[in-house]
Amino acid sequence: MASSTPVRRAWRALIGLLALTAVLFGVNAAGVYLFERSSWVPELALDLQGGTQIILQAQTEEGAQPTADQMQQAVSIIRQRVDASGVGETDITTQAGNQIVVQLPGIADEETRDRIGRSAQMQLRAVLYTAAPTNTFIGDDGKETPYPTPGPSLNATPTPSPTNGSDLSWATEEVQAEFLAYDCANPANDAAQEPADQPLITCDADGSAKYLLGPVELDGSAISDATNGLNSQNGQWAVNIVFDSAGTKTFGEISQRLFNLQPPQNQFAFVLDGEVISAPSMNAVITDGKPQITGNFDQETSKTLADQLKYGALPLSFEVQSSNAISATLGSQQLLIGLVAGLIGLALVAVYSLVVYRALGSVIIASLAVMGILTYITLCILAWRMGFRLSLAGVAGLIVTIGFTADSFIVYFERIRDELRDGKSITSAVEDGWARAKRTIYISKSINILAAVVLYILADATVKGFAFTLGLTTVIDVLIFVLFTHPVLQLLARTSFFGGGHKLSGLDPTALGAVYRGRAQFRAPVAAGGKSQSEKRSSRSRSEAVRRQTIAERKLAQQSGDTRSAGEGDD
Repeated sequence: MASSTPVRRAWRALIGLLALTAVLFGVNAAGVYLFERSSWVPELALDLQGGTQIILQAQTEEGAQPTADQMQQAVSIIRQRVDASGVGETDITTQAGNQIVVQLPGIADEETRDRIGRSAQMQLRAVLYTAAPTNTFIGDDGKETPYPTPGPSLNATPTPSPTNGSDLSWATEEVQAEFLAYDCANPANDAAQEPADQPLITCDADGSAKYLLGPVELDGSAISDATNGLNSQNGQWAVNIVFDSAGTKTFGEISQRLFNLQPPQNQFAFVLDGEVISAPSMNAVITDGKPQITGNFDQETSKTLADQLKYGALPLSFEVQSSNAISATLGSQQLLIGLVAGLIGLALVAVYSLVVYRALGSVIIASLAVMGILTYITLCILAWRMGFRLSLAGVAGLIVTIGFTADSFIVYFERIRDELRDGKSITSAVEDGWARAKRTIYISKSINILAAVVLYILADATVKGFAFTLGLTTVIDVLIFVLFTHPVLQLLARTSFFGGGHKLSGLDPTALGAVYRGRAQFRAPVAAGGKSQSEKRSSRSRSEAVRRQTIAERKLAQQSGDTRSAGEGDD
């Protein structure tokens, strides 16, 4: 005989949960053994394991004090550079009016240090010439010969005077000689320190080409947003830029000029720290301030360029003053206290569940165990993929979720018991109780997630970890209810112990004061001289059911009794 539809659905849900768990463990295993960037232990935040402290000193003209707005803008950009998700638990503050203190959990690698120390403004310059990255050419004798160093007799004044950033008059004799003699492997200048109103000779980030660029026409402050995404026309990864109002007008004029030029003069270079990070060609006149950069991008390279364009423009230049290791502000003892608090909470929930719901409480304990496993492996993966760090605030978010999860179990189980009191069978009570309880659970969890999202967006960086773990575990909680708790109850309801209403199962209809109706109504014969034990229990059950009736149910019962009395009188 084929299994019933609820049983098939229950097994499919449990198999799906098992497959999801296997996939999560497989992903993390790939991060550990293939990419060597993940771990089987969640990464800890600054307050629990210590880290690295880097102090940046603002560099201004004549040593003038930077404004508070400039410092706060710099703090915001640096935070986005090293912790764009806001859950890496990086602490970035200002001190002494002209210093920024960056505290990172763990040991900062060279790439991270480079992102923090990179302080030159983003520059947007027109491309005048491009060439191979070396300073050599093939001479008349067929041998490779370096270009000569520019002499003092070469003309250094543009003639005629340039009219725009793409005017080739910028390429004077001296500039052309410098460009030909420029070697990307051994640059003759510090491109990041070159004046903005003069042409620039530099190379791209990987040293594959050198460029002669016109003066700065826009800087990174004109870029209000930059994101990566798939191009709707060809399905390839692209970088989408959004300029502010002033940048939109200026870029529209530049695009109109470059669109009519031949390569490489139709290219526009994005320069960061004196290096060309991208030099796309202008394929259209763009007047809405929303250009798109396409090319040989994948998801990772397009995101890297988008982050460079969005977070590359600091309002000030900074110099690294010091870089030191720092100890944890709270340490392993506080982490241990937090874990002990969580275990105590779990133990109390388990004891309460077994006392109130008896064997049914084991379903709560099993659900919490599965939830703990999924949460743990998810935190490991997030530490690898988005730099998540578990702080003490995050641990608090995990502990709070235990209480929210227990509330959901109570709602579900009490709905099932209500259905049993109405005289339904246990299998029907499980299905109908779920249909009624899930609406309440979904609404409750939606409010929790909404609160977590609002807190994550509006709260300080030190609270983002709490909001993140609260939202994450709430989502996992709903997943466990759908894929584990309800399917397990569907299967248990068809066992003799739970489905038969054993007194220790927590689903004993008699103990719950169930009102039996229809086929479910059984009457034991009354023995001479008094009521049977079964009838006494039935009487107590009816009394309990009457006591639990609402006012509307009592009125309806009274009207039914009056109708029966009237009918008997007519007979």
